[in-house]
Amino acid sequence: MLGIIAGTGFYDWAALENQREQIISTPYGEATVFLAEVRAGDEMKPVVFLPRHARNHTIPPHMINYRANIRALHSLGVDRIVAVNAVGSLLRDVPPGSIVLVDDFLDFTSGREHTFFTGGEAGLVHTDMTDCYAAAWQQVIRGAAAAAGVPIVDGGVYVCVQGPRFETRAEIRFYAMAGGTVTGMTGVPEVTLANELGIEYGSLAMVTNFACGLADKVSDDEVREVMSANTGRLEKILLEVVRAY
Repeated sequence: MLGIIAGTGFYDWAALENQREQIISTPYGEATVFLAEVRAGDEMKPVVFLPRHARNHTIPPHMINYRANIRALHSLGVDRIVAVNAVGSLLRDVPPGSIVLVDDFLDFTSGREHTFFTGGEAGLVHTDMTDCYAAAWQQVIRGAAAAAGVPIVDGGVYVCVQGPRFETRAEIRFYAMAGGTVTGMTGVPEVTLANELGIEYGSLAMVTNFACGLADKVSDDEVREVMSANTGRLEKILLEVVRAY
């Protein structure tokens, strides 16, 4: 089954039919998901829709229960995830409105519950992250964007920061020098937890703003406004992803 994890400014999707809210209990806490169907040609395909901040955006990025979310999706039979992330751009040639198909990450978060393998009964596993954004799944998403007629930036490094504050000018210069393309607050440990459970994970990162130092200032209002203005393009890609799944 396909899982869709939605971020800031994208809390629902008009294509979802027969929605049913369900609270899933996991060893790590509860997760709220929406079981639904999406019309793909002549057939209806099941999907699980999970707004990571909740539909009323009450959960800040550092307080999201990533382990419960990913474990809940896994328990429902989700084997592939496409995540939508609102991000700031570190590069002048990746302006607001760009959609980046992320293919790697740098993790600058701290204090998050970042693994299922905590030792003892949970075991200890060192999970390979070489292909953390699964190449075959990336190809499907890439093809979906082409079928939707929506241009994307093919490949980019997601720099995950702790939040909820935005970054400083010095931090942004450092992240860019380290090879980052965009910066956000939710991509990790989401991607690593999915990999630990064998779920293929792909990320469509919507650039909502230039990061601090490239812009005079950054605001929540700007992020939400740009995401809202570009949601239609993301939805076109997602519909093609569902069809191709």
